Amino acid sequence: MTKLERLALRLGRELPCLELRRNEPMSRHTTFRVGGPAALMALPASEEELLHAAQAALEADVEPLCVGNGSNLLADDAGVDAFVLKTVPKVSRVAEKGNALTAGAGLTLAQLAVEAANRGLTGLEFAHGIPGSVGGGMVMNAGAYGGELCQVVRQVRAMDCEGQVRELSGEECAFSYRHSRFSEGGWLILSATVELQPGDTAAIRARMAELMAKRKEKQPLEYPSAGSTFKRPEGYFAAALIDQCGLKGLRVGGAQVSEKHAGFVINTGNATCLDILTLMDQIRERVFRETGVELEPEVKYVK
Repeated sequence: MTKLERLALRLGRELPCLELRRNEPMSRHTTFRVGGPAALMALPASEEELLHAAQAALEADVEPLCVGNGSNLLADDAGVDAFVLKTVPKVSRVAEKGNALTAGAGLTLAQLAVEAANRGLTGLEFAHGIPGSVGGGMVMNAGAYGGELCQVVRQVRAMDCEGQVRELSGEECAFSYRHSRFSEGGWLILSATVELQPGDTAAIRARMAELMAKRKEKQPLEYPSAGSTFKRPEGYFAAALIDQCGLKGLRVGGAQVSEKHAGFVINTGNATCLDILTLMDQIRERVFRETGVELEPEVKYVK
């Protein structure tokens, strides 16, 4: 019996209400809409189930692959031989205390921005169109339009690699561009607290609407993608470099460099993981050859 099989039996015994799925297609859980089956997936309905499942995996010497909205993941066509622990948005509640909001890891950043606006709190307008979850946002220090989560995060509650629940200040999270202390793995984000400021609700919503209109105008939101495919190189913009090299519209199978925004690799409808990886390699090779700049993927490949 494998480790995953033993873990599944244990979780079924200790958490009979926990939703467990075997061979669940990852294409259903990533915004790229590609990826083969996950060997074992759990969809906890509460933080208690999430923690119990994560700690059981740790004791079984199984490192879980933590997934939120799957907006920064590229899953292998052959599947993911792992225990996928998915945070579910509907059980990720928001608590308010003064100007601070605490949200569960599964809530999307867009939903949290709306919650802030509904309470007349400003500072999260930039996050309204980001497709990722609160948990994934903490890992990647998500940002857009001049804003980053590190600017508003006061505290992150997470389970460390030893199974202990810890509360870390924003400074202790060691945020940098698209990176944090959680980026190297071994952590499970449970919730995050953001410190905002009182604002005019109408003005906040107007700013969110303005940013969303810009996204719709400039980004290929009508196609599955993982957002920006590459990180911004120091002193450059990845999209500008890709465009400069004449790569808009370049295709490999069902994967294409968006003609609307060169920073996006999109799934035109039937792309495979291999299509996307091959196209990303071609982009990196061409940009490096013509500009001397090496692009670093923002997307995480898992198998």
